[in-house]
Amino acid sequence: MNTDELISHGRSRFEHAAAKRLLKEKYQGKLTFAFGGGMWRAGPELITLLTGRSEVDIVLLDLYENPVRVIAPQLLREAEQRWKEQMTAWLVEYEELNRNR
Repeated sequence: MNTDELISHGRSRFEHAAAKRLLKEKYQGKLTFAFGGGMWRAGPELITLLTGRSEVDIVLLDLYENPVRVIAPQLLREAEQRWKEQMTAWLVEYEELNRNR
């Protein structure tokens, strides 16, 4: 490889890494949602916490560490729906990004 090819390859890798980072930030923001007077981030931690609870009416700390009383099954449905939708969309864009690499 000559110098121009090395520079081009390095630039391509940098641009790909930057695009992946922007994609992650985009979908991390879309996983955040308001529910029951609090702000939540759909993810494995929240879904697991809500799945393991037998109580219907519980108090949890939201993203800003405020205690919020929520109906667990409703919050679980919202978190699971948001997680599935956004992770599927993220995967589609990620695969497209890798194809264009």
